Amino acid sequence: MIPRPFWEKRIETAWRQAPIVWLSGVRRSGKTTLAKTLGEKALYLNCDLPAIEDMTRDPALFYRNCDKPVVVFDEIHQLNDPSRLLKIGADMFPGLKILAAGSSTLAATKKFNDTLTGRKRQIHLLPVLWDEFAGFNNATLKKRLFHGGLPPALLMEKKDASFYREWMDSFFSRDIQKLFSFRNVDKFNVLFEYLMKQSGGLFEASKAASALGISRPTIESHLRALEITQALTIVRPFHGGGLKELVKTPKCYCFDTGFVSFFRGWDPLRAQDYGLLWEHLTLEWLLARRPAGKIQYWRDTSGAELDFVAQHKDGRVDVFECKWDPSEFEPRALNTFRSWYPAGNNYLVCPSGTPAYVKAFKGVPVTVCALSSLPDLDIEV
Repeated sequence: MIPRPFWEKRIETAWRQAPIVWLSGVRRSGKTTLAKTLGEKALYLNCDLPAIEDMTRDPALFYRNCDKPVVVFDEIHQLNDPSRLLKIGADMFPGLKILAAGSSTLAATKKFNDTLTGRKRQIHLLPVLWDEFAGFNNATLKKRLFHGGLPPALLMEKKDASFYREWMDSFFSRDIQKLFSFRNVDKFNVLFEYLMKQSGGLFEASKAASALGISRPTIESHLRALEITQALTIVRPFHGGGLKELVKTPKCYCFDTGFVSFFRGWDPLRAQDYGLLWEHLTLEWLLARRPAGKIQYWRDTSGAELDFVAQHKDGRVDVFECKWDPSEFEPRALNTFRSWYPAGNNYLVCPSGTPAYVKAFKGVPVTVCALSSLPDLDIEV
C-alpha cells in the first residue's frame, strides 16, 4: 500500500473543520486505498456489499455499537438513504469522524436529498501528483505523463491498452448510467473520446454537435455529467469586461494524461507531445493546492493566450505559463495581459525549474520554477 501523505493530511485537516469528509474522484484514482491507510482506528465498510444496507438500517443503533473513532463508507451512494445515515452520525455522535467515498460529487447522487450543509468538507482526489509519482516504483515524469496518474496504470511496466478501454466501460456502467440514466453508451463514448482528443483546447458545443452528429442538448447534458463526475475539468476564460478578450468559450481538460495520450494515439510520446501533457499535470497541481479557488485561462481576440490565471481576493491576478522547455516561452501574451492587469505574480512552470529563479522579459519579471516551488495562495472563489 503506497502512502499518499498530501491527501492523508488533507483529510485530517478537513476533519478538524467538520465531522464528515466527502472523498470523491474518478474510478481507480485510489480512494479505497487512501481510506484503508487510516488503519485500525477506522471501521471500513464497502457499501457495494448488500449486508452493509442491513447493518446500517438503524443508523443510531449502528453508531452506538461502533467501537472505532472513524467510520469509512466506501461507495456510499449504493445505500438507499445515505444522507440520513451521514446526518445522524454527524448530529448525534459528536467526536465521530466519517469518511464517505464515491466516484462523483455528492450533488450528483439523487439519493442525497440533504446536502449536509455545515457538516461536511469535500476533497477531490486527483491522479498521482508531481511530488507523488516517485513513490510508485520510482516512476519517472515521462512515465507519469504517458501512463497517466491512476495508480494501477502508473504501476504497470508497459502501457496496457485494455486498462483504458475497460476503465471506459466501467465508468459508463457504474457511474454515468447509474447516476444520470443515460442509455446510449455510443453517444456518450463518442463525445468523451472527442474531448480527450481535443483536451486542453477551446470547446464549442455547436461545433462538437455538428462534428459528432449529436444534438446540442445531449452534448451539454453529457458535458455536465463529465464535469460532475470529475472526469473533465472545464476552465473558463478570465476577462475584465469591455476589453478584446474571450468571455464565454471554455477550455476542457480530461482528467488524466494517460487517457489523453492513449486516445490521441501517442505511443510512444514524441518530443512535441510533452508540452500539452505537462500543461495537464500543472492544472492538476493547481487544483490540488487551490481546491476552493477558481483556475481560469486568458485569451484575447488576436489569439494571444495564457495557460492559467488565478485571481486573488484583493484583485491581483497570478499567471501560470506551462512550458516543457523554458526557452520556448514567448512573452507577447504576458506583456499584453500585464498592460491591462498589472498587479500579480508571473510564473513560468517547467520541469527543469529547480531551483527557482527570476528572469525579466521586456521588463516584466517572471519566476521560472518547478511545480513544487509554486506557493499556496488564497485566490478568488
